Amino acid sequence: MRAPDFWSHRGLASALLLPPAALYAALGRLRWRLATPQDAGVPVVCVGNLVAGGAGKTPVAIAVARHLMARRIAVHFLSRGYGGTLSGPVRVAPERHGAAEVGDEPLLLAAVAPCWIARDRVAGAKEAVAAGADLIVMDDGHQNPGLRKTASLVVVDGETGFGNARVLPAGPLREPVAAGLARADAVIVIGTDRAGVAARLPAALPVLHGDLVPDDDARGLAGRAVFGFAGIGRPAKFRATLEGLGCTVAGWRAFPDHHPYRRSEIAAILRDAAAAGAIAVTTEKDSVRLPAELRDSVRTVGVHLVWRDPAQLDDILPVEAPDG
Repeated sequence: MRAPDFWSHRGLASALLLPPAALYAALGRLRWRLATPQDAGVPVVCVGNLVAGGAGKTPVAIAVARHLMARRIAVHFLSRGYGGTLSGPVRVAPERHGAAEVGDEPLLLAAVAPCWIARDRVAGAKEAVAAGADLIVMDDGHQNPGLRKTASLVVVDGETGFGNARVLPAGPLREPVAAGLARADAVIVIGTDRAGVAARLPAALPVLHGDLVPDDDARGLAGRAVFGFAGIGRPAKFRATLEGLGCTVAGWRAFPDHHPYRRSEIAAILRDAAAAGAIAVTTEKDSVRLPAELRDSVRTVGVHLVWRDPAQLDDILPVEAPDG
């Protein structure tokens, strides 16, 4: 879906949706009251957020996993597999699975460490442990009460924060800010805090900061004309990345998050890019959703998270490297 403009401010359109928003929040509270979280048998680090899409959870999950893997911890990812047809539990095999089956984000995760998709998170966690996981990094799931979390990290985009601070569908929130932060062990702010996120956080809640930085090979696009497109939570973020690289954005198209690209759409973009003398470029998350036969015709711009103070992670991740 594409986020409505009124999610960024309070107005009549948002106000009219307050009754269903109140119902949505009440159902969420009821779900937690009725749930009995299950223990996975190994630590579970949940990387989630409070808004619908676009916060940067997956790069954070990858950065957390790499931090732990550097300490010789066998990390497995666990994802719902949003956008895919398989319900799992199933281990993602990039050579066999596509985004239509397992979702786009699990394919990115599986390139870093074993990744399991499961609509039933408890069942997925059991499969991961049976396969040798010392620790599970759960990509998304802060609102899922089925699995007990050892540490819950809430990711917030410093540019957009909590939007208009209203719950779906009146705003972007999956739950009220206070309720979500009450279950958090830390907040990770991505980029400069222009939305005043810090002012809304409890004083005792640890806050980490990180920046999404383009991969080294993307720097070769500096000074080049590009035709950019993206179907992510906040496509404008990708356009800003291109401009920050020094690209000339000769053309641009935005699609809804997790958009399944048709061959005709990409063929049209390639034609428009060629007519503009530009290179067609997109994100890693979009790349895995492109038709296989056209994927090599589109340049992928990858990003990774850079922690401003990596040592802070050790204070919030309650795990020790294995002996030996």
